[in-house]
Parts: sequence; C-alpha cells; structure tokens
Amino acid sequence: MDIVMVVPASIMVFALGASIGSFINVVVYRLPAKLSILWPPSRCPHCLNQLKANDNVPVLGWICLRGRCRYCKSQISVRYPVVEAITGIIFLLVFTVFQVSIITIGYWAFCSWLLALSLIDLDTMTLPNSLTQSGLVLGIIFQMALGFIQASWVGLINHLMMAIVGAVLGLWLFDAIAHIGSIALGKTAMGAGDAKLAAMMGAWLGWRYLLLASFIACAVGVLIGGGVIWRSRQKSSQKIPFGPFLALGSVITLFTGEAILSAYMGLFF
Repeated sequence: MDIVMVVPASIMVFALGASIGSFINVVVYRLPAKLSILWPPSRCPHCLNQLKANDNVPVLGWICLRGRCRYCKSQISVRYPVVEAITGIIFLLVFTVFQVSIITIGYWAFCSWLLALSLIDLDTMTLPNSLTQSGLVLGIIFQMALGFIQASWVGLINHLMMAIVGAVLGLWLFDAIAHIGSIALGKTAMGAGDAKLAAMMGAWLGWRYLLLASFIACAVGVLIGGGVIWRSRQKSSQKIPFGPFLALGSVITLFTGEAILSAYMGLFF
C-alpha cells in the first residue's frame, strides 16, 4: 500500500478499533450487572448525568476531561481509555498483517470478543454464556464464509467441519482437564466457562491452532500465576482467572501460529 494511503488508513483503523473498545467497556460493565448494553446512553455511574457526545470520543474524551466527570467531578477509571487504546492497537496490528480482507474483519471481531471476555473474567471470575456462545456461532459463520470465498461450496464444507471439530475438541479437552484437575486437587480446578471459551477458540482457530493457543495459555498462566502467588505470598489456592491467558494465547497464535508450528516441525523433519 502506498505511503500516502497508509497513514490515513492506519488512523481510520485505529479510530475504529478505539470506538469498538469504547463499546467493549460498556459490555464489560453492563453485561455482568444484567443491564442493557444499548440503553440508556452512556452516563456517569455516580451522578447519572448523560455524557455529552464529545465526552464519549475514545481516549481523547477522557484526556479532555482530565479523568473526571464533567458534572460531579468523580474520577473516571483510567481503564476506559486504556481498553480503547489497546483495542485500536489490536485492530491496527490485524490490519497491518492481513490487509483488506475478510480475515481482517473476522479477526477484529474475534479479538473484540476475547478482550471483552478477558476483562469480565478479571472482574467477576466468570465467562458469560451469552458471549462465549455468540462468539462460537460467529466463529463457525466466519469459517464458512472464508471457506466459500477460497474454494466455493467444497471450501465451505471443509471449513465448517474444521470449525466443528475445533469447537468439540476445545470443549472436551478443557472439560477433561477440569475433571482430572478436580480429582487430583479434591476441589474445582477450572470453571465451566473456560471450556466454553476453548470451544469458541476452536471454532475460530481450528484444532491445530487451538492446541497451540492452549499450550501458550498454560505456559504463560503457570509463569504469571505462579509469580503472582509467590510475590503476594498467598496460598496456592488463590483463584486466578484463566480466560485472559486463553485469550492471550489465541491472539499470539493469530499472528505467529504458522511460524511457531513450522519451527516446531522443523525440529523433527
């Protein structure tokens, strides 16, 4: 792409991602509270005044308000602009790697679902069925559309089967891990939501990338989770949400999965 087009396209993609990030903030706050994600419009949770349109501009709105409500001056969490900026960066990275394609649109949606689920899991230690199930269905539809574009009806059927196999494998694999872990530890080792998230991942990634993403998630989870427990000197029974690690493993796999698998296979062939 010509440099003259790259800069404005990048700005537009980042702005789109930041806007989606603003909506993700709404979903993360309202969905666990069983509130409508569409109504009422955004408002201050303290004084309940509806925000002005310019207050809702991603990232810049928070900066202009200096992190405080226009009306009651209550502090607005810095997480809001951070989530918006991270979403914008993710959108930009996906666009840079996959350019203008159905894959880019699909991965934008996938990463948005993963980010929303991760934040909710961090806040509430739950992974809402409404998000994992809708993400699963969307993943299957994405694979069918991708397969049809690549190889007509034969491709559609092949990609549909790949999505179904990946989803079933993800569900069975993490159900088995949870069951074995619960027997070994004598208590619940993993929530049911993690298996449903893994099924969603399998639909989007296929069974090969699902296994890679799961391995990365487990490796990072052991390192970070173990570090948190050690540093805080808390008991090993400390609960740590696993959803964010699965999401991180998925995103890493999107960008580097083929390179990692090729390097791994090169060790043996």
